Amino acid sequence: MHIDELYRTRKVDWQRLTHLLDQSKNNIAALTPEQVQELGSLYRATTSDLAVAQRDFPRHQVTAYLNQLVGRAHATVYRSEPMAYRRLVQFVTAGYPRAYRRAWPFVLVAALLFLLPAVLAGLGIYFEPQAAHWLLPEEHQQLIPLIEQKELWVDIPLTQRPFASSFIMQNNIRVAFLAFSGGVLCGLMTIWVMVMNGLVLGGITGLTAYYGMGFDLWTFVIGHGMIELSVIIIAGGSGLMLGWGLLHPGLLRRRDSLALAARQAVTLLSGCVPLLVIAGLIEGFISPAEGLPWVIKWSVGLGSGVLLYAYLLLGGRERPARRAR
Repeated sequence: MHIDELYRTRKVDWQRLTHLLDQSKNNIAALTPEQVQELGSLYRATTSDLAVAQRDFPRHQVTAYLNQLVGRAHATVYRSEPMAYRRLVQFVTAGYPRAYRRAWPFVLVAALLFLLPAVLAGLGIYFEPQAAHWLLPEEHQQLIPLIEQKELWVDIPLTQRPFASSFIMQNNIRVAFLAFSGGVLCGLMTIWVMVMNGLVLGGITGLTAYYGMGFDLWTFVIGHGMIELSVIIIAGGSGLMLGWGLLHPGLLRRRDSLALAARQAVTLLSGCVPLLVIAGLIEGFISPAEGLPWVIKWSVGLGSGVLLYAYLLLGGRERPARRAR
């Protein structure tokens, strides 16, 4: 077949395909069901025409035209559905809590990796304060003299609170992503992050409690701590999920098992960032506020914790069907 013959016999269909693409504005949802069916038929036929033109007339301008037309039609036919507002609402209200509950074994293990070292370090340093010098990491050793002088480092000047809040958000997000990404090392880095953060929190709590400042410390921590610590545990659970996918692929190839675990873990991690932003705002503005009574700070912390776990444990649950009488 000569190129002129191909053009004469097929140009009507090409023009019709162009018209449908213009009418749809590159969004197939704008067409009627009949037009969508016609668009699909014309797309397949034009793709066949392009294959013939590329084989017999690869450098002709008609071939270049068909290549552009097929590319435009392909982008319309196979265009992924945009993240609609309704889908986002569905994920926030139901999808994320369900993902959390599906991952509960990993989140539970992450919680134990965090809480057990925290409790042991807190009790150990409370009964033997000198243990803080070898139990706490080196970067936290500078806090020991302050605590021994019964001073806290938690007071943030009013003018510095916006910058402190931004820094706190970034640091918490970094810790959460480190706990998550550590899963690709068979979960070893995730375990290290959880244990070390538990040791630091528990150790400092035990040392401040020994010097009579434990309540003052937790009056600062409690406001943001319920959300912040919960999110770090969730991130740790997502990292352990990655490690489990690597170590126990089952019947899947190891990379396929990791890819499947990564999709589930990323879904779990996606809700951590906005929660950490909330925790950072509380930590930057409410926790250090000297004018707020301790009752309000504790109420903010405990109330935010109750709301968070009510959302995670109850959100997205199907209502039981009513029995017919």
